[in-house]
Amino acid sequence: MAEADMTEYTKEVEYQRIKTEAEEWAKKVLSMHTHSLNSMHYDTRPDDTKDGRSVTDIEYNSGLIKRYQNDKLLYTFGNEAKGEDLITLYARGGK
Repeated sequence: MAEADMTEYTKEVEYQRIKTEAEEWAKKVLSMHTHSLNSMHYDTRPDDTKDGRSVTDIEYNSGLIKRYQNDKLLYTFGNEAKGEDLITLYARGGK
């Protein structure tokens, strides 16, 4: 195998390693917030907390925010970073 071929193979292996790390990182919880606010910057569902009801919003490294009420998933906010976008996000703060 020529040296140029080995370099290309090494780059592909390294890219796959980083991609796999980023995908695992994306599943981890960034923050968890239990509240009865209707003013969260991402909140398009103010009725979820109407009349003082509480919700738990769990934010993941991928960019998703999952809202639960009484242990039931109510809604998912945001867009899940994938591919190159996920790798860029991981490189900024994942390590």
